[in-house]
Amino acid sequence: METEARARVEGPRSKRGMILDAAIDNFGRVGFEHTKWATIADEVGIGQTALYHYFESKVHCLLTIMSTELERSFERTQAVTAAIDDPAEKIRVAVMAAFDVTPREALQARILMSHQDLLVGQRSSDREEAERQRARRLVRDIEHEWADLIRDGIAVGTFGRRDELVLSRLLLGTVNSVWRWYRPEGAHTLDEIAELTADACVRLAR
Repeated sequence: METEARARVEGPRSKRGMILDAAIDNFGRVGFEHTKWATIADEVGIGQTALYHYFESKVHCLLTIMSTELERSFERTQAVTAAIDDPAEKIRVAVMAAFDVTPREALQARILMSHQDLLVGQRSSDREEAERQRARRLVRDIEHEWADLIRDGIAVGTFGRRDELVLSRLLLGTVNSVWRWYRPEGAHTLDEIAELTADACVRLAR
């Protein structure tokens, strides 16, 4: 049902992408709570009521941003590790890819980390709940994708024997924690942080 609803508003004249971009910029810059729905409408150049053609609420928009970021992360991990054989190198490139992002993607990752609590409880709205469930499925997919990378390393003796799902969550927690404190104007570049985090994750996996 959610896929059909999305398809109906993603035609060639759709404003959906523009709304999401404006929401990411505002949620990331001033915060979700301090962003007015009317501000998004003004930036996109539509009336506030027209927003409800695409998203039934600000929370629905936020959940969509979160699930979109999770989908991007999952697909990127699969793409960058597919042609690599060495298990440790797979972990390294997966971590590096997590930080190979545009400024807007960095904001999107920060938004995801800041609102994880939204994925816990059921939503009263059908469309919000569908997006929440989609995000939860993607979280599981990502964890199992990383667990598979670790399992491959255990199988060939690169990594020690341990619970691969728990280890995948530890590695992902290390990567994701960066988005809580990283700022572009900070003392360290994202490339520097990526190298440090990749080294730490490979050591942890070993």
